[in-house]
Amino acid sequence: MAMTTDVHGRDLRYFVAVAEELHFTRAAERMYVSQPALSKQIRALERQLGVKLFRRDTQGVELTAAGSALLPHARRVLDAWEAGSAAVAQAREAERSTLRVGMSTSPGRGGLLPAIRSRFTAAHPEAAVRLRQITWDDPTAGLAEGDTDVAFVWLPLPDQERYAWTVVVEERRLLALPDGHPLAGRTEVDFAELADEPFLALPRSAGRLRDFWLGVDARDGGAPRIGAEVASTEETYEALVGGLGVCLIAEGNAPLITLGGVTTRPVTGLGPTRYALAWRREEGRRPLVRAYAEACRQVTGRV
Repeated sequence: MAMTTDVHGRDLRYFVAVAEELHFTRAAERMYVSQPALSKQIRALERQLGVKLFRRDTQGVELTAAGSALLPHARRVLDAWEAGSAAVAQAREAERSTLRVGMSTSPGRGGLLPAIRSRFTAAHPEAAVRLRQITWDDPTAGLAEGDTDVAFVWLPLPDQERYAWTVVVEERRLLALPDGHPLAGRTEVDFAELADEPFLALPRSAGRLRDFWLGVDARDGGAPRIGAEVASTEETYEALVGGLGVCLIAEGNAPLITLGGVTTRPVTGLGPTRYALAWRREEGRRPLVRAYAEACRQVTGRV
């Protein structure tokens, strides 16, 4: 006869307690249950297994052959479960004490990351910070899928109501263009002059952020011309040098693009960019998230 497989760990614990004590009352006290409740569970286990595990008589309690056969296996199962529970607890603790910080491009901006990290670590020396580079396909830098706990992002975010944030910096949007472009010699460019220029665009999955960097908010309903799609700083630089289009960038990111062959110019007629540290609203009370946000506010002077 095949042994049923849905025996509960609790039942095995009761069985082992009685087997070790050979006394139902002492076993019940050890397990913090009443003696009738313990007896009932043992009878239920015996019915489930189709065997008697204990002989009860006036002399006391002793294991049957089936009970003796089960005992070492029951102990091994309980030991394995204890080890499994401990491993889960350890993993949960490690997860609690690790903060995953997402970003699409390095924040740079005067050593922002090291400054935040040192303040955060001073407050939480036990915590580990893991930086995760996320491609431009995901404008939430890992927050949407739960791959990061906090992230440096550009506003606006998709599904914005899901997130809370603290603004790190507001910056002008600059025009990046190849050195040989007719507008490269100008000291500044009016955005209206760029209506027919091919633009480099973020991937479509970037949603509202793609529109923001195409300047859709300042085009009076006109559709932008897309010269190429770019998903990283390197691709942006190559596309600019290759003459595939122009693009808008945040002033603080200009050093990442102006590596030779590319120049930037101020643009009039556009609102600023907002770079923020964001997190999922439901995680806002998590100590490490709050501490990192607080460190960010202190460093940026936005306390």
